[in-house]
Amino acid sequence: MGLVGTPRPRSVPNQPRGNGLDELWRAPVVPHDPCGPASAKRRAVRFLPVVVGAELLGLGVPAWFVLWTDGQPRSVFAAVAATLVWGVVRAVRGRYAQRPPKMSGAAGDWLLLLGALAVLRTVTGGSADPATAVVALLPGLLVGVAAQAARRLPWPGRRKRAVRRVLVVGEAAGVDRVVRSFASRAGHPYSVVAAIPVGDAPLECGVPVPGRLAPAPADDDVSTVLGGAFAQEADLALVVPGPQLSEDRLRRLFWGLHDGGLSLSVLSELSGVAAGRVRPVAAAGLTLLHVAPPLRRGPQPFLKAVVDRAGAALGLLVLAPLLLLIGAAVRLASDGPVFHRQTRQGRHNRPFTMWKFRTMVVDAEHHKAQLAAANEIDGPMFKMRRDPRVTRIGRLLRRTSLDELPQLLNVLRGDMSLVGPRPPLPEEVSRYDERELRRLAVKPGLTGLWQVSGRSDLSWQETVSLDLWYVDNWSVATDMGLMARTLRAVADGRGAY
Repeated sequence: MGLVGTPRPRSVPNQPRGNGLDELWRAPVVPHDPCGPASAKRRAVRFLPVVVGAELLGLGVPAWFVLWTDGQPRSVFAAVAATLVWGVVRAVRGRYAQRPPKMSGAAGDWLLLLGALAVLRTVTGGSADPATAVVALLPGLLVGVAAQAARRLPWPGRRKRAVRRVLVVGEAAGVDRVVRSFASRAGHPYSVVAAIPVGDAPLECGVPVPGRLAPAPADDDVSTVLGGAFAQEADLALVVPGPQLSEDRLRRLFWGLHDGGLSLSVLSELSGVAAGRVRPVAAAGLTLLHVAPPLRRGPQPFLKAVVDRAGAALGLLVLAPLLLLIGAAVRLASDGPVFHRQTRQGRHNRPFTMWKFRTMVVDAEHHKAQLAAANEIDGPMFKMRRDPRVTRIGRLLRRTSLDELPQLLNVLRGDMSLVGPRPPLPEEVSRYDERELRRLAVKPGLTGLWQVSGRSDLSWQETVSLDLWYVDNWSVATDMGLMARTLRAVADGRGAY
C-alpha cells in the first residue's frame, strides 16, 4: 500500500527481503524540535528550588516552633537534623526529579523520616519526647503533599509543556479509539496530526491519512510510516497493537522507526491504570508489567480520613457566615425548607442522608416522572439544562456549586469524603452493572474528577470512566490536586446546571 498516491512494491511475508532494507536507510528522517523537551527541562529545573525550599521550610520551621514552645532541649538542632533527613529521604526516593512519580509518596517518606530520626535519637542519646516529635513533624507531611501536587498544576505564567505531534499507527478501530480519547481530554501534551491505518477499513475520526499499511507484513512498512511522519511533521509514532500487527512485524517496525530517528510509543491495554502503579519487570526474557493494587489500607487512607474530617470542620467554621446568608436567601426566595435531604448510596452501597441547599420547588420529586422524556444524559442519571423545577436562587447556587456546601456535614460524619465519585441515588444504583458498581468501592466525594472535567456536560460513560479511574488510582496527592482544580472549575461554571 505505502504512501497515498505513491505505488510501492509489496512483498509476500515469506519472500526474501532483498534490497528492501537498503530502502530503509534512505527513508526520510523526521526532524525534531530541539527547543521543545529541552525548554521544558529548563523550566522544571527553575521551578525545582521553589518546591525543595517549600518542603524543607515547611517541615523545619513548624518542627522548631513546636519543640521550642514545648520546652524541648536543643530544639534548633533537632529541627535542622529533621530537615536534612527529610531532604535526603525525598531526594533518594526521586521526589525532586525533573519528572517525579505520579504519586508523591509523601506519607511513606514521612514514615521513613520517623524511623530514621528514631535511630538517630537512639545513637545520639536525644531526649526529645516521641509524641511531641510526631506532632512537630506532621506539618511537614502536609506541606510535602501540597508541594508535589502544586508542582503539577498549570499555574499562570508557567509555560505549557511542549506539544508532541503524534502519528497513530494501527487498525482502524484502534486508531479511532485513540484519536477520540486524545480529543476528549485536555491537559496532555499530545496532538494527533495523522494516522497510518492497517488495511483498507475507513477511519471515522477524520484525521489525515498520508498512507496505509498492508494487512500482511510488507517491505514498505517502515518507509510508509516514516514518510507519513515526515509529511505531517510528526515527532512521535503511537502504535496500537492488533491482530494484523504480529510480534515479528512490530519488532521490525520498531527497528526501522528508531533507526529512522522517530520516537515510538506503544499503547497499553492498561489505560485505566495510573502510570505510577505500573512497574516493568524482566524475567526469563519476557517483559512483565507489575500492577500495584489500589490504595485500600495503610497510611494514605488514614491520612485521607484525617484530611477529610479536619478540612470539613475548618470549612464549616470559616464558611459559617456564608452558609447562614445562603440559608436566609433560600428561605426568603421560595416557600419550603432551607435544606434538601436525600438518600444516597455511599461506600459499599450503604445508604446515607445527603444534605444540600434546596434549589428546586418543594414538590420537585413528584414532577420528575413527567420530565423523564426530557432527560439530556444517557444512562441512569437524570439531568436537564433548563429544569423547570429549579428556582431562581437555586439556579445561581447550582451555577456556583454553593448548594453543595452543606455536604461538609456529611464529610464530617464520615459518610462522604472531600474527593471521590458522585454519590448516586438508590434508583440509579439499582440499574448499575458490575462495572458501574465498582464506583461504590470508595466513599463518594464533595468534588471529584467528574467536577473538574465538565460535570453535567459529560456523558454517562465518560462519568463512569473518570470515577473508575479515581477508584483505582487515588492518592492523597491526587486529592490535593483535584481540590485545587475544583476552585478553577467552580469559577468557570461550565457543566453546572
